[in-house]
Amino acid sequence: MRVIVIGAGLAGLTAASRLVAAGATVTVLEARDRVGGRTHGIEVAPGSTVDAGAAYLGERHTELLKLMADLDLATVPTGMRGDSRFELGHGADTRAGRFPPLNAVALGDLFEKLAEVTAAVRPDAPWASPRAAELDAMTVAEWVEREVPHADARLFFPLFLGEMMAADATDVSVLHMGFYLRSGGGIRYLNAFEGGAQESRVDGGAHQICERLAAPLDVRLGEPVVAVRAGGDGVTVHGTGGNGGAYRADAVVVAVPPVLADRIELPAGPARSTAVTAPGCAVKVHLIFGSPVWREHGMSGWSVNAHGPLLSTVDDSPPGGAGVLTGFVTGAEAHRYGALDPAEQRASAVAQAQRLFPFLPDPVAFHVTDWVGETYSKGCYAALFGPGDWTRLGPALTTPRGRVHWAGTETSTEFFGLMEGAIRSGHRVAAEILSTY
Repeated sequence: MRVIVIGAGLAGLTAASRLVAAGATVTVLEARDRVGGRTHGIEVAPGSTVDAGAAYLGERHTELLKLMADLDLATVPTGMRGDSRFELGHGADTRAGRFPPLNAVALGDLFEKLAEVTAAVRPDAPWASPRAAELDAMTVAEWVEREVPHADARLFFPLFLGEMMAADATDVSVLHMGFYLRSGGGIRYLNAFEGGAQESRVDGGAHQICERLAAPLDVRLGEPVVAVRAGGDGVTVHGTGGNGGAYRADAVVVAVPPVLADRIELPAGPARSTAVTAPGCAVKVHLIFGSPVWREHGMSGWSVNAHGPLLSTVDDSPPGGAGVLTGFVTGAEAHRYGALDPAEQRASAVAQAQRLFPFLPDPVAFHVTDWVGETYSKGCYAALFGPGDWTRLGPALTTPRGRVHWAGTETSTEFFGLMEGAIRSGHRVAAEILSTY
């Protein structure tokens, strides 16, 4: 059996590895000049790499942890020792822990309402939830206007949504929000460092997973796919890269985000996206210092901020090496920040970081990774399903289109948007193909 996999991210490479192990002949076609998809490493000092894309994991991410063990990769804890900083409209504030200096009753009410929405969604089939049509027709912005009256809760909510989903409230349906939170293990788990989904990072960077998966495989880089055409007892995949490829196969795995899948000429079938399917709104900023100097001042490096560009920061310093303060620019702020020129991006981010942490020197290096504008990702953490998307697209999410099969974190109803979801989708599609052909 011959299989072509389109996309050399976690989902595509996981599927390819499983298929090769079962005896299939597999070629992976990747449009970029690297493997990794929405994982990507940046070298910030000799021997020190940080995650410009997906980074965090927790103990419930069992398939990811198994894969890392197989690839001889270890985890390092996400550093959270020390005080946090908050700029939420009343000047900068320093607090122990991560709870913001806002009305606790109002935030408690907000999280109760979020929990109600989350509980109303079927994680295995959100489009079949009892209130699916109602929840999918409403944007999160409309839900906030109706359900969240307190000013402090309204101030905090877009920061929470940006951190959890890299979303703006106008871009996603309430059904998608509830599904995303439930699929990922619930609000408390997704939002937690110790014991939660952000507890650890891959030592040396998450990009290593894809690099090690790809090493024994037949991977063709710089090979964008433009068409998959059925004919006879197989399919032909047409690429436009230097390999000049027309690849014949028994089956194809499309392991790219929905909007990109719809740009490929495919056998007739339901669309993978709609006009309201939005890119995940995430820009990652790395400020590099000689050491994590905030620790010397009793700070964790964690901050939450009502105004950008850095809506939150976290200490992503590699063990024993450079100091790395990672800033997250999400939601509508990601679009605004991405439109600035590089000098303006650096100046605004450094000025904010030094206001939050006045003892910071100028960074020795500065990196911006704009996932919204990334040609072969179209957003990160994952695609954002807008009003009507789940009820329209969900039923065909994983249904093969002839010999074309689907993978990617957006096809996983478990840990949607996370590395774990991508890996589980790769396992699912490999098993599907092996049982079919």
